[in-house]
Amino acid sequence: MKTHARVVVIGGGVNGVSTLYHLAKKGWTDVVLLERTELTAGSTWHAAGLLPLFNMSYSVGQLHQYSVELYKSLEAETGQAVSFHNTGNLRLARNRDRMDEYRNYQCTADTIGVESHLIGVDEIKKLWPLINPDGLVGALWHPTDGHIAPVDVTMALAKGARMRGAEIYQHTPCTGIERNASGEWVVKTAKGNITCEHVVCTTGNYARTTARMVGLEIPAIPVEHQYIVTDVDAKLKEYRDSGAKELPVLRESDSQYYLREERNGWILGPYEKHAPARFIDGVDAGFEKDLFPGDLERLMVHVEACIHRVPSFESAGIKDIVNGPISYTPDGNPMVGPAFGLPNFWISEGHSFGITAAGGAGWQLTEWMVDGQPTVDMTGVDPRRFGVTTKKFAKIKNEEAYEHVFIIHYPMEERPAARPAKAPPIYDRLDKAGAVWGQRFGWERPNWFAPKGVERKDDYSFRRSNWFAHVGNEVKAMRERVGLMELSSFAKYEVEGPGARAWLDSIVANTIPKTVGRMSLAHSLFPSGSVRSEYTITRMADGMYGERFYIVGPGAAHDIDWDFFVKTSPKDGSVFVKDLTTTLGVLIVAGPHARDVLQTLADADLSNAAFPWLTAQEIPVGFAPGVKALRVNFVGSLGWELHHPIEYQIHLYEALMAAGQKYDIANCGLRAMDSMRLEKSYRLWGTDLNAENTILEASMDRFVRLNKGNFTGRDALVAQQQKGVPNRYCTIEVDADDADSFGNEPVFLDGEVIGRGTAGGYGHHVKKSIMLGYVKSDLATVGREVKVRILDQLRPARIVAESPYDPDNAALRA
Repeated sequence: MKTHARVVVIGGGVNGVSTLYHLAKKGWTDVVLLERTELTAGSTWHAAGLLPLFNMSYSVGQLHQYSVELYKSLEAETGQAVSFHNTGNLRLARNRDRMDEYRNYQCTADTIGVESHLIGVDEIKKLWPLINPDGLVGALWHPTDGHIAPVDVTMALAKGARMRGAEIYQHTPCTGIERNASGEWVVKTAKGNITCEHVVCTTGNYARTTARMVGLEIPAIPVEHQYIVTDVDAKLKEYRDSGAKELPVLRESDSQYYLREERNGWILGPYEKHAPARFIDGVDAGFEKDLFPGDLERLMVHVEACIHRVPSFESAGIKDIVNGPISYTPDGNPMVGPAFGLPNFWISEGHSFGITAAGGAGWQLTEWMVDGQPTVDMTGVDPRRFGVTTKKFAKIKNEEAYEHVFIIHYPMEERPAARPAKAPPIYDRLDKAGAVWGQRFGWERPNWFAPKGVERKDDYSFRRSNWFAHVGNEVKAMRERVGLMELSSFAKYEVEGPGARAWLDSIVANTIPKTVGRMSLAHSLFPSGSVRSEYTITRMADGMYGERFYIVGPGAAHDIDWDFFVKTSPKDGSVFVKDLTTTLGVLIVAGPHARDVLQTLADADLSNAAFPWLTAQEIPVGFAPGVKALRVNFVGSLGWELHHPIEYQIHLYEALMAAGQKYDIANCGLRAMDSMRLEKSYRLWGTDLNAENTILEASMDRFVRLNKGNFTGRDALVAQQQKGVPNRYCTIEVDADDADSFGNEPVFLDGEVIGRGTAGGYGHHVKKSIMLGYVKSDLATVGREVKVRILDQLRPARIVAESPYDPDNAALRA
């Protein structure tokens, strides 16, 4: 066994072996994999081997698509058969909302090039002659979908990795992981230690145990998943003996099960309610290549549903019930990327659809490790997206994620388990005011406010729903009078020291403000010039250690940004970075009367001359000292962000609401903010600003200073500028009916896809349906007529000038 390697991959399931394969294929051949027993011994061996292309996520959809295409080619590359069955996949629907889900999914499929078709009942019967079509209204048909043998595909990946020089050590459990004095990792095993530059944790059921070796708490906990294997179904055998080909994989989402052929019988895989999490405190001693006892009683509701849909299923005797652990995360998506706080430590865990995701996850993790960034935006699977989580939280949320696999995936769905957890001090007051809550990065945030007499709930839909008019009233209040928003979820930091300016200048594309009180919108970039994150950077009065800056970033990016700051900031004592996120609360007061309201409480001159747009001051407001008042906001109206000591939030809220009564002040939620930011063409991190499009493609040229000196991504931007920027960010006005864009909708010109939406909705003040997104540069001209797919309709649309509301920023400057 080697004593040194460039990379050690821990875990020999399909995801670990895929990572090893891709690293070797990329040219990093000095790589090894450790497996405690034998390859596939965790969850891979008992997986059903399905390859569902269906995924509502633009990024995860790309991972799944890559996997399917890779698996098709593995046998030719390695000589190892993978038993790929290209049966296609049929997803049934019994109601309009389910069909709307499929229509909405097709928008994403069109943008990433996955073939799919919506079909009617007659076509369903042709594809699946054994079906009882009662109650069906249609289906989604994936002709390139299917299933594969999990063990075979893992062995093919292992062979491909070994062919390129990678080594695999089976029966070699990892017993510990440490860092030596030079910063290298030392992976300890019963057979000796391996010193390496990178460690990749792909340990499945053992994820939390392995992560704790390096001080990490990650929310990857397995949940029991059962499936039934039947004996021969005589009707199916007769059908196949007649020369018919294998039936497509069948999914009846509204009954929460999948069904596929297996040796003239069936595999029925239900996603039951209340399936228990397992191995919460670690894998049971002695549990190796084992299963849990099957529990048929828990599955009977799904068995009966399947018998109704496929009557011959009733005559097929049950041969076996496979009940094994499948790793889950709180949102059901895997964790793929860098670990928080640890250099060169990588995670690929929580793969609930591990076979489907393995190829894509190994591909993108390798790109990230070797080239410094992924080529697919991985925000939705970044291991740092959850923040600090506890074992109890992960158990509850993972069980919820499991039973939500087949629910209708509405764009604005808010899941209720383990909430509220993290809430602002005025939570009870906002709740009493009618808040209908959502959460982001664990923070409870009002999505909208239900007036008295209106039920406080979301009626989820792919079309305009019960909150539409009420959000419109909140927009009207903030555009015409004054509104108040709670946004303590913003991530907030202070950077200070003699080296603070130079460091910040090296990590963002814009210049750093020099004058106290001035601010810049700045972006940290990946080496390709795509956007890593976005910040408002304000120059504050000097601190004890030198220049001082206040930085505000996306709340959902908190751990990603904090990790980035800690890993990149100088270690010579010249820069001090402090996290103020939970120390400071944020209230936003905005609208034509925002100055009138705030002036009654602020001990400062708020006139335009004394406090202009894009400046900040530390001022007393009411009883609250040292409030960082920033004259900037994400809605595009006159207003201030009030970053205050969080212990004063109740007082500030009550004082502002009292002062605002004269102007009929209104509580406003996040959906109103989103409507208003669309009207201003403001980009949002994680969707509009992402790892796949450069900041020049995002049409943010005005925030890039190529002549200021070197910064991450500069060389790539210079090269792109010389070669030509391939896409441009556009504002598109859509002639919508009862449904608006949500993001990921394709833009068509003469029948060809020329772009995709990244955000969308209704601009209540301008009374237009608006989509933001990327269009090929040579076609991204204002006035161009295009079509945008909304659900199953190609709606007329046109590219319009940026900022449909107040393009000259008169309101902001008022």
